[in-house]
Amino acid sequence: MTDMLHKPGTPRILFASLTGTAVEFYDFYVYATAAALVFGPLFFPASSASAQLMLSYASFGLAFLARPLGGVVFGHFGDRVGRKSTLVASLLLMGGSTAAIAFLPTYQMVGGIAPLLLCLLRFGQGLGLGGEWGGASLLAVENAPKGWENRYGMFPPMGAPVGFILANGFFLILGGLLTDQQFADWGWRLPFLASAVLVGLGLWVRLKLVETPAFTEASEAGELPKVPIATLLTRHGRATLTATAGVIACFAMFYLATAFALGYGTTVLGYGREAFLGLQIGAILFLALGIVIACAGADRVHARFMLGCGFIGTIASGLSMGPLLGSGSAWGVFAWLALTLTLMGFAYGPLGGWLPSLFPAEVRYTGTSVGFNVGGIIGGALAPIAAQALAQRGGLGWVGLYLVAAGMLSLIGLAIAPRGGTGSD
Repeated sequence: MTDMLHKPGTPRILFASLTGTAVEFYDFYVYATAAALVFGPLFFPASSASAQLMLSYASFGLAFLARPLGGVVFGHFGDRVGRKSTLVASLLLMGGSTAAIAFLPTYQMVGGIAPLLLCLLRFGQGLGLGGEWGGASLLAVENAPKGWENRYGMFPPMGAPVGFILANGFFLILGGLLTDQQFADWGWRLPFLASAVLVGLGLWVRLKLVETPAFTEASEAGELPKVPIATLLTRHGRATLTATAGVIACFAMFYLATAFALGYGTTVLGYGREAFLGLQIGAILFLALGIVIACAGADRVHARFMLGCGFIGTIASGLSMGPLLGSGSAWGVFAWLALTLTLMGFAYGPLGGWLPSLFPAEVRYTGTSVGFNVGGIIGGALAPIAAQALAQRGGLGWVGLYLVAAGMLSLIGLAIAPRGGTGSD
């Protein structure tokens, strides 16, 4: 591994792929945390706290609707112009939208314009996010030596725990320094403003990169399609369906263990905000561990096998949600969070190498981005909203069934996966 990392340019490539997705997930987690804690009363007038929370979660889900569009737009340019410039543009849009949320007026200041502006910036955030993860994965995998694709592909998924720790760590520090009133008045804005610093770091790294060998080869061979999305849907429909189904489980696990669990823990279970954030930050380290183990195993066995373990684990997580999270005890809550996030590492980490392998280079950016983001709508956008409604009506046992269904859908995706790697249907 040391020899591989000392190849010229390799550390910068891997750091660039990690930094971009860390910013991506930082931006997403900052919004998810704020949506669970303060956005309801600040931006959405409603008759009850539960209704405010559901409206806040609905704005959170809006970015998932924008992400497939971003996948198509940035995928088009990533497959036509190149990976490097497209990744720079997606990072600017994503980070700029996040930083702008820091300056938004609340509903009490300007009325109905406030939630409209919030949703507009959330849409811009999702649009940029739609082109980020897929491009970062290609940056790593298309520069990987043969047999190292999944270990190189591990770096974009590792942005998830890094971004989560940065985002929720920031909120945790603010909670210790500010009163609840100060946090609600202005403190929540600071993590959004800090996104500008992370974007600057990401741009500094990415502007010095060169194009990936796979794209350069496809470009020189004249194999670039005029309309990548059309080529993808007409020639690689099965692979696209496989990619979409394959990401459902990881999105459902993550957003139920973070956004929903935070809202549920600080309301129904009665935990303080800082106490529950502390449990989540501790548990997120198990996600990093799961990613490392699964990606190392994927190069030795097969990514499909490691993903299958994660998807089966999603079902186990759903079945254990009521007994562990519902117990309300700190040990029970932490056990469920740690178990779920470890298993998510298996359902998520190998996606960095596996999704690009489903598509040829000329449509790889579009295919990876579309599959990842459409699957995100099914697994992630609906998860906090559906979970909130299910918890109110039937308790955590019903929320757990959402995870069971997500795991089964992803297992179906594995079953229909094209054999033998890239190629037409």
